Amino acid sequence: MRILRNLFRRRLRVMLTIFGITIGVLALVVMGGMAEKMGLLVDGGTKYYSDKVVVGADGTLYSGAPLSLSKADEIRKVDGVAEVTSGIGALLDPDTTMSFGMPPMFDGSDMRGERLESFPLEYAKGRGLTPDDVGCVVLGSDMVKRFKAGVGDTVTVRGEQFTVVGILEPTLTAPDTEVFMTLPDAQRLFIQDLPAMVRNQVDQSDLVNSMTVYPTPGTDPEVLAARINETVDGVEAMGPSAFQEQIAGFMGIFNAIIYGIAIIALFVGGLSVINTMTMSVNERTREIGVRKAIGASDRQIVGQFLTESGIIGLIGGVSGLFLGWLAATIADRLLEGRNLDLFLISPRLAIGSVVFAIFLGLVSGLYPSFHAARLQPVLALRYE
Repeated sequence: MRILRNLFRRRLRVMLTIFGITIGVLALVVMGGMAEKMGLLVDGGTKYYSDKVVVGADGTLYSGAPLSLSKADEIRKVDGVAEVTSGIGALLDPDTTMSFGMPPMFDGSDMRGERLESFPLEYAKGRGLTPDDVGCVVLGSDMVKRFKAGVGDTVTVRGEQFTVVGILEPTLTAPDTEVFMTLPDAQRLFIQDLPAMVRNQVDQSDLVNSMTVYPTPGTDPEVLAARINETVDGVEAMGPSAFQEQIAGFMGIFNAIIYGIAIIALFVGGLSVINTMTMSVNERTREIGVRKAIGASDRQIVGQFLTESGIIGLIGGVSGLFLGWLAATIADRLLEGRNLDLFLISPRLAIGSVVFAIFLGLVSGLYPSFHAARLQPVLALRYE
């Protein structure tokens, strides 16, 4: 209690200092929550692509351009290919604008490679799709909130009615925002996005925009991707390393910017701690002289002021964590109607933010503490 009483002698000044730390931790929590969420999406993609090859139309791998289903038969003939799954993935809402996070999508597949899949999906309710389940869908965990539907209910996707046969367990990555359906259903929806001139010239049943290639045991996905690019015309194959270099590399820059902004805000708060503790030492010079005169050691003086600065960091850290969690929660609730879930306040982020705030408080209190310990008792007692 004596430490708190000493600390809050100048309540307004201390509260403003705590507020500075609070704002810094608030920024760290909000920015870090966004980075945590994006990091999970990338980690999920990295795990999914770690043992397979993704194929798209030549030069347009990431654009979702149309690709002939017949290319799958050519790819199956390539040495080292165990199976090829052909599918279609597209935005659930064609008018969706670019935003952070994964937008809602529908995903149709012929499911030929399911037995080889190393990224299994767990079902909270219902069951998975079969190739015969035309007119049925499985919802990702976030899609349940969008459609307000359960197993056995009917949902509307692109103006068509589908029956829900399964709901996925949360994965905290891309599948949470997807609606899964059979390939014929996805082909029927996807062809509506094509220009009329193109639509009239393609065979709907021959239409896909991506393929997933499963290597045979012992086959290097990178070598297989190069082999497919060399032997199959009109396609572009990508192995695991390409995904990591392009997506994970971008995330490294993104995280550096996000955390950089937050840490700058925290260090500004740290400067206010230095100022507050230095002024506190000056105001309590006679008190320090009295304590040293009756036997207080330098270590005890340092410990006293470091404890006070650490408490400032602790209070600022806890309050900043709470406000950051509150801001992230409110933002996610407000964006829920747009199916945007941008923040994840993970335990490591929460604990790390408070620990960093305490550490910053302690470091900021080092100079004032050692300055107080070096005061000569006689001179301190004469201080006015």
